[in-house]
Amino acid sequence: MKRKKQTSTYPLRLPSSLKAAVREVSRKDGTSINQFVTTAVAEKLSAMKTEDFFRERGSQADIEVARRILRRKGGRAPEPEDRHHPASPRAV
Repeated sequence: MKRKKQTSTYPLRLPSSLKAAVREVSRKDGTSINQFVTTAVAEKLSAMKTEDFFRERGSQADIEVARRILRRKGGRAPEPEDRHHPASPRAV
């Protein structure tokens, strides 16, 4: 049996100028205002959760161990495709 997505409504009050801007952007994007707002909320939540994740991971870091790893000798030289090659200036 297929599960049905559960949704709920939320009355959102926006300043008229902000709603007009969202309407214009969503129209250009070919989406509804609802889709735009839903995506914006999802992106914000994702950014906040990502920040929390890295803050938690960072609190567990041992800086001295990391510095020792960065100072250690050994390994191989980078492969040619792994080297940084600054972009050559483009002719205009």
